[in-house]
This record gives sequence, structure tokens and C-alpha cells, in this order.
Amino acid sequence: MRAMVTMGHGDLDQIVLHEDWPRPHPIAGEVLVRVGACGLNNTDINTRTGWYSKAVTEATSGELYRDVDQYDPSWGGAPIMFPRIQGADVCGRIVAVGDGVDTARIGERIIVDCWLRDPDNLSDKNRTGYFGSERDGGFAEYTTMPARNALAVTSALSDPELATFSCSYSTAEGMLVRAKVTAADVVLVPGASGGVGGALVQLAKRRGARVIALASEAKHEDVAHLGPDRILPRAPETLRQALGDEKITVVADVVGGPYWPQLINILERGGRYTCSGAIAGPIVDLDLRTLYLRDLTFTGSTVIDVEVMRNLVRYIESGEVRPALAATFALRDLRDAQSAFIAKTHSGNIVVVP
Repeated sequence: MRAMVTMGHGDLDQIVLHEDWPRPHPIAGEVLVRVGACGLNNTDINTRTGWYSKAVTEATSGELYRDVDQYDPSWGGAPIMFPRIQGADVCGRIVAVGDGVDTARIGERIIVDCWLRDPDNLSDKNRTGYFGSERDGGFAEYTTMPARNALAVTSALSDPELATFSCSYSTAEGMLVRAKVTAADVVLVPGASGGVGGALVQLAKRRGARVIALASEAKHEDVAHLGPDRILPRAPETLRQALGDEKITVVADVVGGPYWPQLINILERGGRYTCSGAIAGPIVDLDLRTLYLRDLTFTGSTVIDVEVMRNLVRYIESGEVRPALAATFALRDLRDAQSAFIAKTHSGNIVVVP
């Protein structure tokens, strides 16, 4: 099969096209999926470059970092095996099944639940892996996965559109679950033009919350289609002044970086900050007095609760969320797709198709 294979940590030249890569075969409990489309995410970039290593303190760049520690270069704080086919956001059809899987599933259209869990304890967050990281993913013509990770979906959306959901939208929904967002909240979303940011806008609105989006002014028109109540510039010089009388109860952030203190300082007493990324930089300044004197709650969000992805499929099928597809590239052009993703001149998600 044709596959784009990441050969090791490094720059884009580590992603190599193979025309005759061995097609995988499903073992017991697995399914074989013909990939219709696969979305790109920060996880793909960060794993390739080793950005997750605690030795790295810079913003994400898409280039290899000089100071990567060989022992913690992946999201889980451990080495991963190369060569590796990355790509988490698969949409496709089941074309074969392993022992123990109902053959009636052949032909089923699916999207991926990216979290690889201990089958004996699905809620154990310490025993998890990620599709396209701890096992081969979807930047190929075929891929295998545990049958429980192949979620049937009934939708008129195209394969590229459906390939925008699994990682970005489940990450966003996981953040909102962790922060217990309700219709009583006012949610501030930095980076609202990105994949996770745009999903946060839609999913917070779905919960009935008032949503204020931060995005570069060139992308305001795109962000407006997602339905926020207000859109502000990406980083107003004085955020409190830009917000006016808005009382922010939740900040849902994947940006971090030097602007971070302003995000924390505008939270109402008892407010919640939830985080699942730090594309502008992982090291931030925190005055602990702000945290405890204002009764704030901070939550990190990576491994989502088991029900999050199944709920997301329900939202997709009922039309409660919609895709934000920015561009589609051919699989062989994955390097160009990643370059476009890194440049962040787009709004929404970038997808590759075999």
C-alpha cells in the first residue's frame, strides 16, 4: 500500500513516501479500514519534532528541537517506535475483520476513537495510547485498529469533512467536560480559528454557554460562521478593557505562551481554566495568589472520558456540530499539508486523502 511514514524525530524530511509499504492485517479483535481521509493535528507535528519533551521550552514550530530528551519525546512522556505511520483522524470503511469481530461490520463507515485503552479497564488513564502515536495511524491507504475504536457513523458529510472531528472535537469536548461547562457560563476561547479552538466555540455553544472568541482579525469572518457571541482580536493589548463588562467564568485554552497571565487575570472569582495545548509556548508566569485568592480551578485535559467520543458521534449525526474543513491535500503531499498547518494561515482543519 502507499503510506507516508515518519522515520524518526526531525524535520519534514523525516516523512517519507513509500509506494509498497506492507498492508496491515487485522488480528483478533481488530478491523482493517480503507482510509477515505485523515486529518492533521498538533499531535502529529509535536510527536515528529519531539516538542513534548520537558527539555523543550519553546513554542511549537514544526522543526526539530535541539534539546529534545530521548526519554520523553511523546505526549505520554516516553519514547515511541519508528518507523511510524502517524495520523489520528481517520474516516473510512471497514474492509476486513479479525477473529472475534462480527463480519457484519464489513462495509461499515467509521471514524476513529483515537484513545487506545486497556480492554480490561477502559477508564484507566494510566494505561492508554494514541492512534498514530503508540500504533500506526491513518496517513496510508489502509490501517488497522481495535474494533472498539472504529465507531460507526451515519452522515451525509464527505470523508474529508468527517476526518476533521476525531482529535480536535473530542479534545474540545473533553476540555468542556473537565471544566463542567453549562449554559450559565461565559467561555473565552483563545485561538478560535484553529481546529480545537473552532470546535470549542461550537461545542460550548451547544451547551448553551455564551462564547467569546479570540482570533486574528483576518480570520474573523471564518470564525463568525462557527457562531460565537463575540469575536475579539487574537491578543488585545489589555484584555480586560477589550472584554468590557463580560464576566468570564471559563477559559478554554490551547495557546498558552506569554499572553497567558492576561487570560488568568480576567477570570471571575471561582472561575475555571482548562488547557489541552500550548502552541505559543509551554512555560508561563503564574502568581499563585491569583490562583488561591480568586478561588480558581485549573484542569488539564488530555485523555478524554470514555463516553466523550460516542457522544461526539451523536452530535455529528444529529447535525449539532459541523466540520470546519480548511483544505484537502493528496496523501503524497503530506509534507506540504504539514507546512500549511504549521504556517497557520488557515481557519479550521487540514485533511489528506489517499
